Amino acid sequence: MTPESVISIGQQAVYLVLQLIAILLLPSLAVGLIVSVFQAATQINEQTLSFIPKLVVAFVVLLMAGPWIMGQLIGYTTRLYQGIPGMIG
Repeated sequence: MTPESVISIGQQAVYLVLQLIAILLLPSLAVGLIVSVFQAATQINEQTLSFIPKLVVAFVVLLMAGPWIMGQLIGYTTRLYQGIPGMIG
């Protein structure tokens, strides 16, 4: 196993994690921005008003994208296990 292959595996893992996190984070950030603009316009300073919608959006995104996320993780793990013989020899 060469240092280049270890770095390549690490890069693939980091890229996959960033992809999967972005799917959850971007909609939550968008909803947080919309709620913050609403709070600024109405001068309502309630902490739970920004937390609850972001939590609901994250849950809905997990329900909708969950199978795809799991497929990506399973695919990466399968490719990693299938590459073990090539890494050893």
